[in-house]
Amino acid sequence: MTITVGDTLPDANLAKLGESGPEQVSMSETLKGRKVVIFAVPGAFTPTCQSAHVPSFMKVKDDLVAKGVDEVICVSVNDPWVMEAFGRETGAAGAGITMLADGAGEFTKAIGMNFDAPPVGFIGRSQRYAMLAEDGVVKVLHVEESPGTCEISGGEAMLAEI
Repeated sequence: MTITVGDTLPDANLAKLGESGPEQVSMSETLKGRKVVIFAVPGAFTPTCQSAHVPSFMKVKDDLVAKGVDEVICVSVNDPWVMEAFGRETGAAGAGITMLADGAGEFTKAIGMNFDAPPVGFIGRSQRYAMLAEDGVVKVLHVEESPGTCEISGGEAMLAEI
């Protein structure tokens, strides 16, 4: 079942790289009582993710915060080392975007956003989307038709919707 506006996001543990290695991040604790934008990329360091999707949120992050967003999170079905490097290389981490790894794709599967594209080596990856969750409830959801496009799931579209 694919998540829709009005649904409560499921709890899942994602990971980020801390000083001592991977640290678990509970989505339910992260979302509780907060307004959070979550966007997902099919793969770190892939062309559209690196050149369009992540930069679009870097560009509007301060404007999202000005509209009451507490945190902007980028999720990908990758490991926390890849997500840390992706955040560093794109400048997203320095811009204050939280980079979370959904290593086994548990969160992605639980919200029905997983897909496979074997010709490019994508198995169990995340569709490209952006959502606004308030206290864990989806208020805005933009899902791209194709993983190679970033039109409705970009930062500017999310900013316009809030």
